[in-house]
Amino acid sequence: MNKKILGISVSAIIIILIIATIVSLPNSEIFTQKTNEKIGLVINSPNQATTLQDLDQIYSQASETGIGRSNVYLFWNLVEPVRGEYDWKQSDALMSFNKKNNLKVTLYFSLINGETLGPFPDWIGKPSLNAIGEDRVVSVLDAILSRYDIVDTVILSGQTESQFRFYEQNIPVYKELFNGVYDKIKEKHPNVKIGNSFALHNVLNKNLQNIVSDLSVGDFVAFSYSPVDSLNDIVKTPQQAIDDLRQIFDLVSNKKIGIFEISWSTSDYVGGSDSAQTEFLEKSFEFYTENESKFEFFTWYRQYDKPEGTCVFEQQEIGNEKLTVGGSGFGSSEHVIERLNQYVCNAGLINNDGVLKSAWNEFKNQVQMLN
Repeated sequence: MNKKILGISVSAIIIILIIATIVSLPNSEIFTQKTNEKIGLVINSPNQATTLQDLDQIYSQASETGIGRSNVYLFWNLVEPVRGEYDWKQSDALMSFNKKNNLKVTLYFSLINGETLGPFPDWIGKPSLNAIGEDRVVSVLDAILSRYDIVDTVILSGQTESQFRFYEQNIPVYKELFNGVYDKIKEKHPNVKIGNSFALHNVLNKNLQNIVSDLSVGDFVAFSYSPVDSLNDIVKTPQQAIDDLRQIFDLVSNKKIGIFEISWSTSDYVGGSDSAQTEFLEKSFEFYTENESKFEFFTWYRQYDKPEGTCVFEQQEIGNEKLTVGGSGFGSSEHVIERLNQYVCNAGLINNDGVLKSAWNEFKNQVQMLN
């Protein structure tokens, strides 16, 4: 939900940060089950702290569904804390689980994270869009892509509409930066596809369609989606949510589509339920199947619930940087933030105590039918 990208990104980084050792996996252990590289799941631990053994089991459980990809949220300030010096121990461990389970990776590398630029390493400071430095972005992305050959798609910016809602004059600056990075990365890694992501519910709720059209650059245009209003209450039926998804094709006419994070919370606090989640999941896969040729990837958010109150806060920290949950994405009041917490923490397909929701079995069935 980015929105939600904030909550999701932080949840993923929490997983990364607790890993203190690099997992080495001999080729004989690489997972060989048939998978669908277009279909993904955001894989996560149900707890704030976890072990390597726990993560190994979590990834194995996810991969047994037949998915072929997952998202990795890798922020610049974590991977290059000192200029020209890379810290791989966290990302090596996480990437190794993806490789072991034969999963392609959609890399979320946030030049833009909603209203926030970055987070950037301390050595960069807090630059404006036109001072980030194209060559610096290319350098760090090249290092990541050269190290991890399982990364085949990169999302350069997420919840991009929130960054430009009140600053549309900055769109040409970002397009120039994006295009420069795109051209140079494609020279080095021609098979890697690059695009931006938008929160579809924000775009529709706040009439920001023009921003999506203006920034439909790169190889694909990605979207996150939650069936919520600006207060983070679920206000759609599953069928109405599918009607929202169909509007993607009006927004993006000449690019492949990526569904980066699609979700439905089961929290009754925000109007969710197990049955509605299952119905929406089924309908969303029908929607995907009807339009499969138009999609670059389709990734469901997410495997596990998390304990209440651990998903989104007024300020999120990524390393030493803070991301602020502000008004343009989903409001800043305690009322709105609490609803966002409830939505995100209960958006998994499995309860945080390990009890399977009905949508988990539906997810497995849908993936296996596509395989």
